Amino acid sequence: MPEPESGTAPLRVLFCIGVNQNFFDLPTGQGKAVWDGFMTMFGRLHGMPGVRVLGTIDDDQHMVGPSGSWPWTSYVLADVVDQPTVAAVCNLFRTVQVGEYGLWRYMKIEARAGRPLPDPEATR
Repeated sequence: MPEPESGTAPLRVLFCIGVNQNFFDLPTGQGKAVWDGFMTMFGRLHGMPGVRVLGTIDDDQHMVGPSGSWPWTSYVLADVVDQPTVAAVCNLFRTVQVGEYGLWRYMKIEARAGRPLPDPEATR
């Protein structure tokens, strides 16, 4: 991942993803198109310059129903080069299509950005 222009460390970002009621209102069997759209978005996220995915958590086996806020359905932890790139990741939910709609019709994303905590071993 390229270093931020200021020479500072990249942002540590937690992308929080919720599945909304529109997904659960789909007729049985029609959710696969949403899953395919999610995987397209996820592939693009992994391929974005300035984004290094550190880990993911998917809670879909332990929760059923919409998640409009915490606890979220899934999380992506990433180092991201700058705020415009964080916004570009969120924008994927607008640009990835699921049929005639954007992915945002079925899912939402929010980003929490900060910086990594220092490694206690490195400060000794």
